[in-house]
Amino acid sequence: MSGAFILDSSVALAWCFRDEATAASDALLESLPTGRAIVPSLWLVEVANVLVVGERRGRLDPARSAAFLEMIAALPIEIDPSSADRRPAPLMALARAHRLTAYDAAYLDLALRRNLPLATRDTALARAAEAAGAALLPA
Repeated sequence: MSGAFILDSSVALAWCFRDEATAASDALLESLPTGRAIVPSLWLVEVANVLVVGERRGRLDPARSAAFLEMIAALPIEIDPSSADRRPAPLMALARAHRLTAYDAAYLDLALRRNLPLATRDTALARAAEAAGAALLPA
């Protein structure tokens, strides 16, 4: 796959937690040298939170978290500059309409605004994307 897509943290974190990886999530990672992932501004905070929780649960240690953060920093992942300035009302409307968290609605909002496919492993977000008319990538 080449071209741009919206990258949900659930897919990126499957690259860290190998027991969550799929052939499709690995293919998305392998596509990045010729493609480009776009994420909302909350993406890094979400990734950091999952890594810290993973450390607390003994799934990884701080050194592995740091190595993963270095790996994703080297990837062509663009943080959408306009997502930090988004008013909450559109996100809340999407969250209400599709029974999502506001965090997940940020990914759907970005996919709809940019007219780009969404890569997610989150079932509720994938269902919402389909209902809203956003394209989905296998993840």
